[in-house]
Amino acid sequence: MNLPSFLWLWKIAAWSMGLTIVCYLTLGLSGTFLFKIRKDKTPPKKWLRPFHRSIGILMVTLILLLLSIGLIGTIGHYGSLGHSWHLVAGLVIVCLALISAWSSTNIHPTKPWARLLHVRVNIALFFSLLLVGLTGWSVVQKYLGGAEKLL
Repeated sequence: MNLPSFLWLWKIAAWSMGLTIVCYLTLGLSGTFLFKIRKDKTPPKKWLRPFHRSIGILMVTLILLLLSIGLIGTIGHYGSLGHSWHLVAGLVIVCLALISAWSSTNIHPTKPWARLLHVRVNIALFFSLLLVGLTGWSVVQKYLGGAEKLL
């Protein structure tokens, strides 16, 4: 079986996307705990905020990795970009992740807008992840269809 050399790149993308989803779910859970702690006015666990921040950094890093893989892989395979809505969906994810990260650095009791923006952007990120997953599936099918022709 002589598959195209870009298959390894798509495998990295698949693992990165899976880990991104795990990070997103973990962030949702830890963010919910942070909200509950703040609402109940109980002292926060010392590890929870750094954990939430670390997972957020990991998720943004994975998203930027996915962007680079998508750009390199698509240009390498097709010679240009813009073959599907996946590019637009991916760029939306990148923008939302960066806005979420930026707003998180501004969260402070004197800046209530930052927490509200952070939460709303992360809700939008949920739907964008669904969209990028659906459009990504069509890209994978298109790629695998091309790979079958090479077999």
